[in-house]
Amino acid sequence: MVEKKPNRTDSYRRWQDEFKSGKLRDNVLFTTISSAEVPPMVTQRDIQDWDPEAKLGYPGQYPYTRGIHPTMFRGRLWTMRMFSGFATPEQTNRRLKFLLESGQTGLSVAFDLPTLMGRDSDDPWCEGEVGKCGVAVCSLRDMETLFDGIELEKVSTSMTINSPAAILWAFYIAAAENQGADRSKLRGTIQNDILKEYIAQKEYIFPPNPSMRLEVDTIEFGTLEMPEWNTISISGYHIREAGSTAVQELAFTLADGMAYVDAALERGLRIDEFAPRLSFFFNAHLDFFEEICKYRAARRIWARKMRDKYNAENTRSWLLRFHTQTAGCSLTAQQPENNIVRTALEALAGVLGGTQSLHTNSMDETLALPSDKAAKIALRSQQIIACETGVANTIDPLGGSYFIEQLTDRMEAEAEEYFERIDEHGGVIPAIENGFFQREIARAAYRHQLELESGKRIQVGVNGYIDPDERIDIPILRITPEVAERQIANLKEVRRKRDRKEVSRMLDRLADAARSDENLMPCLIDCAHAYVTLGEMVDVLKGAFGEYREAAFF
Repeated sequence: MVEKKPNRTDSYRRWQDEFKSGKLRDNVLFTTISSAEVPPMVTQRDIQDWDPEAKLGYPGQYPYTRGIHPTMFRGRLWTMRMFSGFATPEQTNRRLKFLLESGQTGLSVAFDLPTLMGRDSDDPWCEGEVGKCGVAVCSLRDMETLFDGIELEKVSTSMTINSPAAILWAFYIAAAENQGADRSKLRGTIQNDILKEYIAQKEYIFPPNPSMRLEVDTIEFGTLEMPEWNTISISGYHIREAGSTAVQELAFTLADGMAYVDAALERGLRIDEFAPRLSFFFNAHLDFFEEICKYRAARRIWARKMRDKYNAENTRSWLLRFHTQTAGCSLTAQQPENNIVRTALEALAGVLGGTQSLHTNSMDETLALPSDKAAKIALRSQQIIACETGVANTIDPLGGSYFIEQLTDRMEAEAEEYFERIDEHGGVIPAIENGFFQREIARAAYRHQLELESGKRIQVGVNGYIDPDERIDIPILRITPEVAERQIANLKEVRRKRDRKEVSRMLDRLADAARSDENLMPCLIDCAHAYVTLGEMVDVLKGAFGEYREAAFF
């Protein structure tokens, strides 16, 4: 007797009927963390027109959905680049050495708010903020102290700095040269992404157009002088931290990237000269599959835009290389040990999404900057993923999943819709100036907050599984007032010992250069070598460029 094969159509319809008649969990949102609807199941029927060769391909080959390298993590693990900076350069120097000794494979420096805003530590505006959210760096002396005993020609360093990025990069270059390093051999990244500051983080100084001039100055200088340095890390991280959805993070980040490409081309640079050194920085949030699909869609979109829109011929120009940081906004002050689990899952999404480097947040970061113990646990989370889970042994293991491929396609299509809307506003800068990005993010953040307050979305320890008797008993890193006193004393010593006539000459030269169309980087490096301070250089540039004031949008 011939066995009758099951009718797949009948099986599918029977499941549909049984699902519809089944009881679902009450008061639960079956959506992603970005409030996008999640189907109960995706089958081959839902992606019938999907072409695996065109959409998926192979690692290291266009469209790079599965990764930018043929061997991915079988060839080399992602760089474990823990973000670190607090208090004085001396204290952060000890933390950097501690992390290197613990197995970190790249350096990443966080600066305090005064530094991010281009102000010296003794500026009255900075009272109470020196060294609080990162390390204070006012001059070349601070940069030299920060990397004392660390050979800059032998490490890769990332610096999270934006509006005054060119100046901090000049400090770094000068510090390396004082070590005897060849600037052309320096490796690393400056974030240097001013557009997302106007969109989300709000740490801007100058208006958009002169800020874009500084951006292109750094891109041009890096292209000509420092071929191993990434002069910009186009960042979606802070867009997501401001409350955006995953699709908004994806679309707004890539739109910013294309705006920088357009500006560099307008300067006269050729696409294949600078595009291979562009890099990106994404958030890793808690919706596991959505995050993985976001990274896959980003690679595919960028490769297509670079090849078809910008006519890049060098395949390295098509590659979207990105750093990932786990989501600070997902961490909770309540039950802070739970943050270890959150961070590990977010890191795993970054790895399965094919990141090139990764920072894992520490469990105590809603309470203070990380303690040594918390930072080590966060680093160990990466090392456990790399060495014990087996996920680095196969490339894009979720590739071909019906759900993953459908969600990747959907996010790609929704990003393209955003590109069209941005173009309708006249491009990224006009869309910033009329509040388009800000309104879109505000709506998403408001919707997410309503979901939390209604109890439809549960945050463990906050609106569900609450421990009424909780006592937080973890060590906290405290930044004392003595930090500011020590930093200001060091700054006064720098001013006392330097050549005042040379400082005055350098500042006059910088003012002239800022009012011309010459590239400012050589002048900024000369200023750094003369121990001109960050605040002094920024004040000169404010005189030439003006300061930005954001309009209010409702």
